[in-house]
Amino acid sequence: MTESEKAKDAVEVLAIEGREVRITHPEKLYFSQRVKLTKLDLVRYYLAVAPGVLDGIRDRPLVLKRFVNGAEGEAFYQKRAPADHPQWLRKVTLEFPSGRTAEELVVDDAAGLAWVVNLGCIELHPHPVRSADLDHPDEMRVDLDPGPGVEWGDVRRVAMEVKATLEEVGLRGWPKTSGSRGMHINVRIHPQWSFTEVRRAALALSRAVERRAPSMATSKWWKEERHGVFLDYNQNAKDRTTASAYSVRPVADARVSAPLKWDEVPECDPAEFTVLTMPARFAKIGDPHAGMDEAAGSLGALLELAAKDEAEGLGDAPWPPHFRKMEGEGARVAPSRAKKAAAKKPREKMPLVVVANSRSREEALAGLERWKERHAAVAKLLAVEDVLVDSMRGRSSTWTRIRVNLRHVPEDLRPAEEKPDPDNAPGWGGARKRAKKADQPSTALGEDGH
Repeated sequence: MTESEKAKDAVEVLAIEGREVRITHPEKLYFSQRVKLTKLDLVRYYLAVAPGVLDGIRDRPLVLKRFVNGAEGEAFYQKRAPADHPQWLRKVTLEFPSGRTAEELVVDDAAGLAWVVNLGCIELHPHPVRSADLDHPDEMRVDLDPGPGVEWGDVRRVAMEVKATLEEVGLRGWPKTSGSRGMHINVRIHPQWSFTEVRRAALALSRAVERRAPSMATSKWWKEERHGVFLDYNQNAKDRTTASAYSVRPVADARVSAPLKWDEVPECDPAEFTVLTMPARFAKIGDPHAGMDEAAGSLGALLELAAKDEAEGLGDAPWPPHFRKMEGEGARVAPSRAKKAAAKKPREKMPLVVVANSRSREEALAGLERWKERHAAVAKLLAVEDVLVDSMRGRSSTWTRIRVNLRHVPEDLRPAEEKPDPDNAPGWGGARKRAKKADQPSTALGEDGH
């Protein structure tokens, strides 16, 4: 067996809190650019910060975002628990907005954490609910998403505005870098409100921060309307997840989503928090989010603010595209497209009459001449392009339809539609019904319609 074959078949068995967890292909590179990190390196990282990681995912359903070919490869989301999961890993059944359900894993301990990382889960995506109550979130998530060209300093300043706004409504936020370009602020709440209500509160918060810092913050869903840092209220819609605290992100330097103290936010640099640096930081200062569960608050004041916004004419904002249209939601279309649609003149329905339907083009044209003879005064008013000769495709053959556009004929002179002459097209009944529905010219006299 070659060395590469041995590496391919290698397995590392870890003893973790009385359980054995198999790490397959432990030497497989998961990061290979600025830093070199194997799958086993990632497992060891997560075990080093496990108390902090588990505080963020324990007792929560977990969406598996799997990078089976490492951070530089394509990822895929897996909602359903793998069939071969260990019996000691719990599952809960979630219902999604589509009405479908899935059994998702719940990771409660370090062994379970290592097991899901072995699946290629570089980052962790817990739902904002606990397993005992899947319909009422205990966490509101504030996602600060900077637009192109927005500097990190603006993200930090908007985060501080979020902190001040939360304090005004009696809530405490817990900040962390996203591990990418943005920042997350988690807010522990009592599990008394539905997903729809939590999202409504998050929207009110986003609008309040936008009013405080209009040059830096925006609550606008459509990218063409945004500037600065977008507060993504839709991260609180049901079935949406964000990367949890201490999650490794698939960027070249293996950054992690780092929990922060508020006094760190104004000067923090996300590049300082990586797989290589976080274990030492955790060992030194512990988990900055350790007291979150004891700081649950009420959404009452934010929901009152939402009601005030609505009374002043600020209706619901757009939902994610895969959600059904919600009551009170405006048009789910970008403003520029809505303006184009409003400015576009409605299509004018042409006054078309069917003159002939026939298997034979010659017979159809002869029928046209008979119609012109019957309506000689009308025929003189027609332009060449008003006579439409269409080659129609049937199930196994083609046939000819002739229509006349009476747009140049005064309404009081327009003849009523008559039975086509001839009217012997294949499947003529269905063909005639389809012909009556058509209101646009396709070919002019002399063209074959192909």
